[in-house]
Amino acid sequence: MGMTRENSSPLGRPAEPPERPVPAPSDPVLADPALAEISLALFHLRRVWAKPDLMKRIRAQTSSGPGARPLQLSNLMVVHAVAALNAEAEVTVGAVAERLEIDPSTASRLVGHAIDAGLVSRRPSPVDARRANLGLTAAGARVKQVADRSRRAYLDELMADWTPDERTDFARLLTRFTDAAARAPMEADRVDRIFEEAHAD
Repeated sequence: MGMTRENSSPLGRPAEPPERPVPAPSDPVLADPALAEISLALFHLRRVWAKPDLMKRIRAQTSSGPGARPLQLSNLMVVHAVAALNAEAEVTVGAVAERLEIDPSTASRLVGHAIDAGLVSRRPSPVDARRANLGLTAAGARVKQVADRSRRAYLDELMADWTPDERTDFARLLTRFTDAAARAPMEADRVDRIFEEAHAD
């Protein structure tokens, strides 16, 4: 028995079933428009700031000659960690690892790279001679100052039409959001559950 016009396409192939409308989410989390906007904004922000050629430009500008070692993003991470920790207590590789939330072996490697780049100094700890006490060199302090100024100038440009109160409110809320994210980071098993639920149907 041949196919009728109702269930066939003009080319004789079976017609695609009509798409069912996607029901409105009953989950209050999915239904909250504010959360949807925040999620989309963060996703877009990551794309804007994670451009692959950004570090290439930084490396090109910070290489002082054919044999010089260009600045790496990890160098900046270590410089900022050492500067922040230096105001609190003795700075060790372990403290840098904890600050950057990486394992000690990775921290040791990154600190070594920053030392080779002339940005961080290492001297014996006055508390325990078996440990190294880290500090910024003059070059490291300059790199931090330039990075801080550049970042703040960029933010000032982005927020040129914001009022002082808006900047203050945003700083307060963003700090609150970041602190909450640091206390409860996205765990791998949560990501696994998302995909399990997506394939459940």
